[in-house]
Amino acid sequence: MRTTVQRRLIGAVVAAVSVITGAPAHAETRRDAYSKVMIIVEENRTADEIFAGSQAPYLTGLARDYGSAANMLANYPTECPSLAAYILMTSGTTGGICDDEGPRRHSLSVPNIFAQLDAAHRRWRNYAENLPAPCARTNSADGMFLVRHTAVPYYTSEAQTCSTGQVELGTPDAGALSHDLRTGRLPAYSFVTPNACHDMHGATGCPPGRITTGDSWLSQWIPRILAGQDYRAGRLVVIITWDEGSVHDNHIPTVVISPTTRGVVATQPYDHCSTLRTSEDLLGLSPLGCARSATSMVSGFRL
Repeated sequence: MRTTVQRRLIGAVVAAVSVITGAPAHAETRRDAYSKVMIIVEENRTADEIFAGSQAPYLTGLARDYGSAANMLANYPTECPSLAAYILMTSGTTGGICDDEGPRRHSLSVPNIFAQLDAAHRRWRNYAENLPAPCARTNSADGMFLVRHTAVPYYTSEAQTCSTGQVELGTPDAGALSHDLRTGRLPAYSFVTPNACHDMHGATGCPPGRITTGDSWLSQWIPRILAGQDYRAGRLVVIITWDEGSVHDNHIPTVVISPTTRGVVATQPYDHCSTLRTSEDLLGLSPLGCARSATSMVSGFRL
C-alpha cells in the first residue's frame, strides 16, 4: 500500500508530465491536490434545452468527456428570477429575495464565501465581462453587464474588497482572466460572469441563437482554461452551471471538469447548495447555510 508521501509524489509527477505533454493530469491525483475552484454561471436554460438538442455541441461534448449532473435543481421557487440563485450559491441562502433589484435595494449582511476567503487571507476574483467599473452597483448602459448576475456587490462584507476582487473579464487573448490563466495566478475561488449575450440570457444587440452563442463563447474560453497552468498542474476544478431553468422546470444542466473527472454521469440529487458545499469542501472552508446539509459533488465527480 502506498504511503501518503508516495501518493503525493506520484500526483506531482503526473501533473509535471501533463505540463510537458499537454495531457490532462488525472489518475492518482488526490482530492487535497485541488486548491482552486472556478464557477462559470450561464442563464435560463433547462437540462433538456442544452443536452437534448443540437444547439450546444461543445457543452454536450464536455459533459460526455468530463462530468455532468443528471439530477441538478435550482432549488428556489420558479417564479423568482435570477438574483436569488447567485446569492444562494455564494451564501447558502436566498436572503428572502424574489426579484432582480440591485445592491441598493438588497444590502446583505450575511456570511458568504467571499468573506470566508477574506478571513482566511486567500484570494478570490469575480471576472465579469463588460464590467463598467469594479464594484458596479448598476447595470451597464448597453445592458451587457447585469449586476444581478454578480453576487459580490450585494454583500456588505465586500464593500472594500470588491474594488480589487471584481475585475473586467477580458478576452481569451488579453485581460485579467487570460493573464491569470497563463501565469498560474488564478485565485482560490473564481466566479465568472459572462455578459448578457454569452450567458444565454440575451439582450438587445445579441446575435440570434442564445444557446448557440453561449456554447460558442464557452468553446473559446474552456480550452484556454484547461491549457492554463493551474489546471495542467492538477490544482483547478471548473463547474459550469445555470442560475435557473424556466418558469416550469428548474432542472438545470451542470458540467464538472477536472483532471480526475472522466466520463461521469452523476445521478445524485444536487442543487445550488451543493455547488457552494463543493467549493467550500475543496477549499477547506466551513459550509454555510444550506450547504451544511447539501450533498457535495466531491465524491460523485471523483474530486
